[in-house]
Amino acid sequence: VPEHVWRINLDTPEEAQQNLSFGAADRWWEQTDLTKLILASNKLQSLSEDVQLLPALTVLDVHDNQLTSLPSALGQLENLQKLDVSHNQLRSLPEELLRLPRLRSLLVQHNELSQLPEGLGQLLSLEELDVSNNQLTAIPTSFALLVNLVRLNLACNQLKELPADLSAMKSLRQLDCTKNYLETVPPKLATMASLEQLYLRKNKLRSLPELPSCKLLKELHAGENQIETLNAENLRQLSSLCVLELRDNKIKAVPEEITVLQKLERLDLANNDISRLPYTLGNLPQLKFLALEGNPLRTIRRDLLQKGTQELLKYLRSKIQDDGPGPKEEPPVTAMTLPSQSKVNIHAITTLKLLEYSDRQAAEIPQAVFDAVGPNPVATVNFSKNQLREIPPRLVELKDSVCDVSLGFNKISSISSELCLLQKLTHLDLRNNVLTALPEEMEALKRLHTINLAFNRFKVFPSVLYHLPALETILLSNNQVGSIDPMQLKGMDKLGTLDLQNNDLLQVPPELGNCENLRSLLLEGNPFRTPRAAVLAKGTAAVLEYLRSRIP
Repeated sequence: VPEHVWRINLDTPEEAQQNLSFGAADRWWEQTDLTKLILASNKLQSLSEDVQLLPALTVLDVHDNQLTSLPSALGQLENLQKLDVSHNQLRSLPEELLRLPRLRSLLVQHNELSQLPEGLGQLLSLEELDVSNNQLTAIPTSFALLVNLVRLNLACNQLKELPADLSAMKSLRQLDCTKNYLETVPPKLATMASLEQLYLRKNKLRSLPELPSCKLLKELHAGENQIETLNAENLRQLSSLCVLELRDNKIKAVPEEITVLQKLERLDLANNDISRLPYTLGNLPQLKFLALEGNPLRTIRRDLLQKGTQELLKYLRSKIQDDGPGPKEEPPVTAMTLPSQSKVNIHAITTLKLLEYSDRQAAEIPQAVFDAVGPNPVATVNFSKNQLREIPPRLVELKDSVCDVSLGFNKISSISSELCLLQKLTHLDLRNNVLTALPEEMEALKRLHTINLAFNRFKVFPSVLYHLPALETILLSNNQVGSIDPMQLKGMDKLGTLDLQNNDLLQVPPELGNCENLRSLLLEGNPFRTPRAAVLAKGTAAVLEYLRSRIP
C-alpha cells in the first residue's frame, strides 16, 4: 500500500504547496478524515501497522488478497463498523480485533482458520459474522454473548456439533450450517425466537430438528442429509414455514400432517424413497413449487411429474374427491325393481353365466346370492369393490364351472384353500387388496393364465407363480417387490406379460434378458439405476437385448 495512503489524514496536500487562491470548496485544511478504505482484489501479503493512522475508518475492505496475518494495530480503529478480510490465507485472527466496540460486520470467510479467538463474544455490536469455508472444528462458547447478531454463517467447516449456547442469540434471523458434520441439532436451539432461515444442508442429520419455539421460521433447508422419517409433531411446530427443502435424503413417507404448513410456498422432496403421497397436499393454498422427481412414486405417473406443480396439485386434489364418499345405500326392493337392481341378477346367471355382487361395500356376500345359483353353471364371478376380508367360503360350490373370478378392491389379507380348489380358473383378479403372500396350494390352478395382483403389499415375488405353467400374464405393479428370479421365470414358456412397475427393485438381473417369450416387460417406477429410463422407453425387445448384453 503506498505510504501516502496511510498518511492521508496527516500530510498537507500538494496543492497547498503552490501559492494559489482557494475557493471555499477546496480548502484542504477543512478536509475530513478518511472513513472508508477499500484495498480489495490486489496482491497484498501484509498490512502495515500504519493503519492506526486512520482512526476515523468505519469500513476497511481487504478481501481477495494474499494476507496470512493481520496487524495488531487494527485494535486501534475504534470507529470501525465493517471489516472484510475474506478470501485471504489467514490462519488466525489477532486478539486485538476483540477491542473494536462498534464493529457490526466481520467477514472472514474463505481463509484457513482452524479456530476463532475465545473472546469473540466481546464484539457486542456484531450483527453479521461470516466464518464459512474455513477449517473450524469448534465454536467458542462466548458466541452466546453476541445478542445483537442477526446473520451467522458457519457453512463449509468441520463442525461435529453446535454449542447449545447459540440459543442465547435472541436477534439471530439467519443461521447457515451447510456442509459440516452435524448429526443432531441441540434441542435448546428451539428457543431462538427470531430465527427465520435455517440452513442445514449437506450434514449427517437423521431427523428433522425439533423447533417448537421458532414461530417465525420461514425457511428450513435440510437437503443432502440422512433423514428417513418426517415426524408429524415436528411439522406441527413449523406453522410459519414458506420453504421446506428436503431433497436427497432417505425419506420414505410424507405424513398427512404436512397440511398444517398452510403458508408453504416451496416444497422440495426430490431424490428420496417416497412411494406414496397424501393427496391432501393438493390443498396447500400457497404452494407454488413442488419437486418430487427421483422418487419411486406408486400413484403418480412420470409424465405427470414433468408437467409442473400446478398440474400435479390439480391431480392430487382430484384424488381427494375419489377417496371421499362412504358406503353406498342399497335401494329398497319394491314391486317395480328391475332384475338388475335386486340383490341377485337371476337373468345374468341364466343367460350370461355371471354371478355379480359388486360395488356394494359389503363386508360379506349374502347367502341369498349363492342360493340363487341353483343348478345353473356359473363361469364368471364378480365380487369386486366391497369390504371383504376373506375369500367367500361358498365360492367352492362353483368349482365345476367357474373360470373367471374378480375380487379386486376389497380388504383381503390372505388366500384361503377354497380358492385353490377352483381348478378350471383361468383369470384371477385380486388387485387393490392387502395381500402379502400366496399359498403354495395355488399350484393346483394348472389352467390359470392371467393373475392381477397390482396394488397389494407383496414384498417378495410370490414363488408359487413360478410353478403355474399356463401363466401368460402376471400383473404385479404397485407392490414392494425387491427381487425376481430370472432362472425360474425362464422356465415359464407361456409368460408374455410381466408388469413390475412401481416396486422396490434395486437391480434388474441381466439373465432376465434370456426370457425371450416376454412381449411386454414393464419396469418403470423402480429405484434401480440401470437400465436407464431412455432404455426402458424403447420397449421390451430393446430392454431384453440390453439385459442380455450385460450377462457376464
